[in-house]
Amino acid sequence: MIDRIDLRDLDPSAADAPRRLAPMVAHLRAGGVIAYPTETVYGFGSTIDPGAVLRLREMKRRPDAKPVLALISGPSGAPELEWTDAARELATLFWPGALTMILSDPTGRFPDGARDERGGVAVRHTPHPLAAALVDALGAPLTSSSANAPGRPPAMDGDEAVAALEELAPDHRVLVVDGGRLPPSASSTLVDCRGAVPVVLREGAIPIDRLRCAIPEIAAGGGGGA
Repeated sequence: MIDRIDLRDLDPSAADAPRRLAPMVAHLRAGGVIAYPTETVYGFGSTIDPGAVLRLREMKRRPDAKPVLALISGPSGAPELEWTDAARELATLFWPGALTMILSDPTGRFPDGARDERGGVAVRHTPHPLAAALVDALGAPLTSSSANAPGRPPAMDGDEAVAALEELAPDHRVLVVDGGRLPPSASSTLVDCRGAVPVVLREGAIPIDRLRCAIPEIAAGGGGGA
């Protein structure tokens, strides 16, 4: 069953925002999956509970080799991750923003499916006001995987998110958070911050030259996705 909630007029700073976000938060805390807008495309999301992540991955048909990323409310939203000096500097300068960083998860807080084979977790502090409000209301990381069936383009509005769900999982109960049509945008820049020198795995909305204004030694690496 696909339920749709129209939040196109939501003001995250308004007094009624927590009440309007409460159904999504309750659904997520019960292990459910939502579809919601981010600064790039609509995504499918869950909490980082292992069962919820597995449910999302099975619904999305996500390959084992491609972990989902997590939206957080800055470094304080995932303090167990290994925040290197470079990662903190990049977060200070470019978050909220289209910068995804891979950090080590030494305590294993994030489950399989949200960690890569080296124990890294991809995290971002989204600048999208609705997605950021959801993360804040949840008070925990919110996973994100583009809202589309394999081989299809990502959803850019609520209608396309519903269509993706009808193709992928018509029998699942998913809440579609309709935040309106998203404008075309570049993907986030992906930086691996686990080593002594950060490595740009994918150059996206934030050019490497801007990153080098903060960390001159940052390196360009191979392709990647998150």
